[in-house]
Amino acid sequence: MDDTVAIVLAAGLGTRMKSELPKVLIPVLGRPMIEHVLDALTAAGLARTIVVVGYRAEDVQNQLAGRPGIEFALQSERLGTGHAVKMAAPHLTGQRGPVVVVAGDSPMLQPSSVRTLLDHFARHQPACLLGTLHKPNPHGLGRILRDDHGQFVGIVEEKDATDDQRKITEVNMSTYVFHGYQLLYALNHLSNDNHQREYYLTDCPAILKAAGRRVEALPILKPCESLSINTVEELSQVEAEMKRLGYTTSRGS
Repeated sequence: MDDTVAIVLAAGLGTRMKSELPKVLIPVLGRPMIEHVLDALTAAGLARTIVVVGYRAEDVQNQLAGRPGIEFALQSERLGTGHAVKMAAPHLTGQRGPVVVVAGDSPMLQPSSVRTLLDHFARHQPACLLGTLHKPNPHGLGRILRDDHGQFVGIVEEKDATDDQRKITEVNMSTYVFHGYQLLYALNHLSNDNHQREYYLTDCPAILKAAGRRVEALPILKPCESLSINTVEELSQVEAEMKRLGYTTSRGS
């Protein structure tokens, strides 16, 4: 996968985790959670990864200094996920292959899911491919909207969703594969015209769709990949599931 690059979003704080550490350095089964993410990308065959750092950037860089194929992009202001990916854009000059974008706080990312998405992307060549899943209790997550033919229409966040849209179980898990050029096009057209005045990566699929590009959503992520870590309690749940699946401090799956 020499033409494939990954972007890992790792600029956030660990405030809700009651920690002064950058969120991605909070240990999960004894290792910083971002290490599990990077292990999954490596196991999926990716050799080059751009890590977007921000809060206590030097600590994250020091932690990952020994890993091959890692580059860093600095997000000095936290202006949203779209802005974070924009900070990695200079590393994508000439990138014509796929760009995988994932969150650095998703330690249960599965190599098999990344490979499935990349295989589908190679066969169908969409501008953007979202990895999604169906979650029985999708509270708090963005819902995937489809038309009457089952084609992707957009993402609606729960706070903006209608009652009927909240009943949708297919959710966005911030796992994307973009064509390199198309990602740069979408980033250049991002707007912060919203209540938070932030640039949202979730707007990129809609920008590409509006421009006539093909955007697809593939519900192939595994149930364990729906587990997020935003609180100490959720950390305990993730660790319990990782133990059940046979994870060790040196990832074995």
